[in-house]
Amino acid sequence: MPTVVLMDVSLSMTRPVCLDGSEEFQRKNLAVHGLNMLFEHMASNYRLEFTALMAFSSLWELLVPFTRDYNALQEALSRLEDYDKTCVESALNGVNNVVQQEWGSACPCQLVLVTDGSLGIGKGSLRHSLQTLKQRGEDKKFPLPFPFPTKLFIMCVANAEELQATDAMDNLEELLRLSGGDGQIFTVDGPLCMKSVQGMFGRLIDFAYSPFHAVLHCGNLSSDVQVFPRPEPVVVDDEVEPMPQTVSTDLEIVGFLEIADISSPPVISRHLVLPIAVNKDVDEVGAGATDELEEEPSASQMAGKSPNFCVLLHGSLKVEGMVALVQLGPEWFGMLYAQADSKKKSNLMMSLFEPGPEPLPWLGKISHLGPISEAAENPYGEDDSKSPFPVTPQAKRSYAQNVTVWIKASGLQTDVQKILRNARKLPDKTQTFYKELNRLRKAALAFGFWELLKGVAELLERECTLLPDSAHPDAAFQLTHAAQQLKLASTGDSQYAAFDHNIVPMHTDFSS
Repeated sequence: MPTVVLMDVSLSMTRPVCLDGSEEFQRKNLAVHGLNMLFEHMASNYRLEFTALMAFSSLWELLVPFTRDYNALQEALSRLEDYDKTCVESALNGVNNVVQQEWGSACPCQLVLVTDGSLGIGKGSLRHSLQTLKQRGEDKKFPLPFPFPTKLFIMCVANAEELQATDAMDNLEELLRLSGGDGQIFTVDGPLCMKSVQGMFGRLIDFAYSPFHAVLHCGNLSSDVQVFPRPEPVVVDDEVEPMPQTVSTDLEIVGFLEIADISSPPVISRHLVLPIAVNKDVDEVGAGATDELEEEPSASQMAGKSPNFCVLLHGSLKVEGMVALVQLGPEWFGMLYAQADSKKKSNLMMSLFEPGPEPLPWLGKISHLGPISEAAENPYGEDDSKSPFPVTPQAKRSYAQNVTVWIKASGLQTDVQKILRNARKLPDKTQTFYKELNRLRKAALAFGFWELLKGVAELLERECTLLPDSAHPDAAFQLTHAAQQLKLASTGDSQYAAFDHNIVPMHTDFSS
C-alpha cells in the first residue's frame, strides 16, 4: 500500500516555537523531525513500502516520486523551502494526479497530510473550499473522495486547544469525512516541543505502520514471518451484529491443493510473506514494479543462520505447482503460493478469502477436505485423468431454476403477449397455453401481484368474445375456464391461491 506524504510549506509553518532551551525552532522544523522519525521506522520495518514526498502551499510540487530509498526522502526534507499561503484543495488534486499516474484507481493508498492546522485565507482556503462544495459544476468538483481507496492521516503540528479555538478542527474533521472517514486526525499532546511531536508520530506509527508479525505452522515445522502489508480487519456484512475479524498471529497450514483445483479464486486482499529469520536485502526498484524478493538467499545471507521453513515452503510450492491452504482464524481461510515475476525472482504470497466455512463453492466446506490417503480410491484417478472438484452441491441453486423475474415493464408485457398468442391457437396450443399461464400465475402470487391476475383474466375474457365463427368450440371453454381460475386466485383465497397449485385444462369431449 503506497504512501504519499503531503508536507505544508506555507508561511504559517515558519511560526517560531519557543522551547525550554535557548534555541528557537519553527513548526516546520518540528514537522521535519517527526517525518524523519517516520521514515527511519519505515526503512527498518516497511522497506517494501513505496513512499512519495510532496510539498504544497498555493501550488504543489512532487519532491520525490514513489521510492523505497528513504535516504532520498530524508535529504529532500532537509532542503524544504518556504512559500506562500495554504491551499489544501490544490494539493489534493496533485495527490490525485500523482497516485493515478503511478498506480491507477484500484490500488489503496495512504495519505499523510502534515500541517499546522491553518486553513488558508480567502479563495482557495480549506474553509472556502468546503463552503462551496454544493455550488460547483462537474468540471470543478472537490478532489475528495479520491477515485482510489484512501486512508487519510492528518498530522497537526498544534495541540487540540489551539485548533478548537477556531473552526480549524471542524474543517479538518469534515475533510476526513469527505475522504471516506478511514483515517484519523493526530494532534500534539501538551506544549509544542520535539518530544510531543515525536509522541504524535509515534501514535501514527502504532496505528498505521506497525509491522504484522506471525508464526507460520505446518505440523511440527514453524517459522516466524512478517506479513506485508498489514492485514486489515474484515467486517462480515450478513451478521446480525457485525464484528471486525482480524487475522490471527498463528497461521496454521491445514493442507495443500493443486493450482488447477483452486484456479483463480476471489480474494479480499493479497500480502507478501517474509521470513524474519532470513534478512533479505531489497534493492531500490522502479515505482511501478511489484514487490520482489530474491528466489534464494545468497550464501553470505545464509551464513551462520539455521534453515528456515518459510524458504523451504516457498521453494516447494513453486516446484510442485501447488498452494497451501492456511487458517487465518475461526472459519476463515486463505492460501499461500509462490508468485514468480521473472525467471530469477519470486515471492511467497498470501491471499485472504472471504470469512466463512465455504469461501470457494467448488471446493465445498474446507473442514470436509482431507488427505488423499484416507479416500477409498484416488479421487484424481490412477493417471490423474479426473478431479474431485467442483463438489456437487446437495441443494439445487436458486439461479439454476426457472424463476420468472420482471425487471422492466417490457419483460412482463412479453410474458402476457405469449399467453395471448397461444390463446388464439387453442386447442392446438393447449399445453403450451397452460404452461405459460401457470408460470405467470406463480410469479404473480410470489410477488403479491393480485391485480395482474385479474387483468390477465379480463384479457382472456376479451379474447373469448373476439373468437371468429370458425374457431373450435373448445377454445371458448378453455379461455372461460382459465379466466375464472385467475379471478379466484386474485382474491387471495388459500383454496385457489396456493403457490404449488396449477391450473389444469378443462376436460371436454367433442368427439361425437
